[in-house]
Amino acid sequence: MLFTSYTFIAFLIILFLVYYLLPHKWQWVITLCAGLFFYAYAFKDPGKQFGFFFIIITIITTYLSARLIDRNLKIQQEYVKTNKETLDRDVKKAYKEKMRKKRLLILTGCLVLNFGILAVLKYTNFAISNVNGVIKLFGSEAAVGSVDFVLPLGISFYTFQSMGYLIDVYRGKYESVRNPFKFALFVSFFPQLIQGPISRYDDMADSLFVPHSFDFTRVSRGIERILWGYFKKVVIADRMLVGVKEIIGAPDTYFGFYVFLGAIFYALELYADFTGGIDITIGIAEVLGIKVRENFERPYFSKSIKEYWRRWHISLGAWFTEYLFYPVSVSKPSLKLSKWSRAHLGEKVGKRLPVYIATISVWLITGIWPGAAWNFAVWGLGNCFFIMLSEELEPLYDKFHKRFNVLGTTPWKIFQILRTFAIMCSLRMLDCYRNVPVTFKMFGTMFTRFNAPEVFREGLWNIGLSIPDYIVLLCGTAVLFTVSMIGRHGDVRKRVFAKNPVVTVSVCSILLILILVFGAYGIGYDASQFIYNQF
Repeated sequence: MLFTSYTFIAFLIILFLVYYLLPHKWQWVITLCAGLFFYAYAFKDPGKQFGFFFIIITIITTYLSARLIDRNLKIQQEYVKTNKETLDRDVKKAYKEKMRKKRLLILTGCLVLNFGILAVLKYTNFAISNVNGVIKLFGSEAAVGSVDFVLPLGISFYTFQSMGYLIDVYRGKYESVRNPFKFALFVSFFPQLIQGPISRYDDMADSLFVPHSFDFTRVSRGIERILWGYFKKVVIADRMLVGVKEIIGAPDTYFGFYVFLGAIFYALELYADFTGGIDITIGIAEVLGIKVRENFERPYFSKSIKEYWRRWHISLGAWFTEYLFYPVSVSKPSLKLSKWSRAHLGEKVGKRLPVYIATISVWLITGIWPGAAWNFAVWGLGNCFFIMLSEELEPLYDKFHKRFNVLGTTPWKIFQILRTFAIMCSLRMLDCYRNVPVTFKMFGTMFTRFNAPEVFREGLWNIGLSIPDYIVLLCGTAVLFTVSMIGRHGDVRKRVFAKNPVVTVSVCSILLILILVFGAYGIGYDASQFIYNQF
């Protein structure tokens, strides 16, 4: 059920009506049923029904593991409290360590099971293709056959969200959810199943299970956010997709300046597509009175790659930082490595080596998270390279800024933003061409096969986009830029909805008209699924 389909829009209208017309105490149950129906609908085709059960497996195993961890901790606390007069320090310490190991065993078992399911379903064919490559390298014609798994919708998102919850319970951040159906709602909340954001349980719990009365301002804000997301998706992203597919689909024809143009187009398409989907997600949640965290903060205004990743897909970056980077960097092997390297390689190297190993590990996993292919791995490591390089060059930056007083000036900020944007566009070419050698080859043609005059003279009109399309894209991009600029000084929607209801209705009506008139769903277009659906 695509977000851009008529079926989904009808589904939303029915849900909103039922949600507010029935007794409010049943709202969380209605939302749970809607989520399970939405997810089951994705596997309605013959032969795919089994895919629905993977999310059920994750819900059941995570719920039971969290309850067992909680129970273990309560038993420990009760035992220590009851016997505090008779237990000496060493015995109490040994008992606590014994119970901790039991909790760790439960946690590890659930993590291995669920991440194992994700790895098998998503990365088996990638592993097989690499094995076949090695076999072929040694001159053998034998090959391991690929497997045809049904990849559950949004498996990366619901797995990461569930495992984050379980780790938080293990760390004692909060108690486990007693009601299994309420936990099922947290995992299967349907708007964020598609492409996130990856929510933390404590962020959502206060609004996910409590009744919500109809509030005109809140519902209007939600509807406006939904329409804003559709505007980005069908007016900009899907229209731009036509040109992007044409350019990257024929690298022998479209080279040189076409590659530069395709990289810019893809940056705009990806931003409009991904943020549009997140806007729809947050808007749906807002209509229902449910709080979902923001996932973007004007990333194309970033002045460094590190800053960019604090602004782009914020929830994913926070997940990797919280549950992977910090645990790896302070783990016993890392501390031992740090101690050894300081003694043998010097204080400077010893201090940085564990951090860099953790950073490389995180970025390698971040790279292959979107897809099981070498282009994604190289993309992740490319981001890692520029971040680490920037940190190593920090002393040179300081010397430069001491000599040339440009830091903080508007021209320097613009240069930093354009530099970051250029690097990210270059790295994203690995996502476009999906082939490492082809990507480097096409990148090289931007500097060796200059054909800008030809592109501007006739090429722009041969990639599936007409003059009206370019006008719409130019105006749409200008709107995005303007809203982002205004957003630097506060929430634009708060200002709009602080006005009277006439302004609210007018804004929503204008957005709806723009979508209906300029949406790219007519002849020659096919409303595509959101890019991050596949992850």
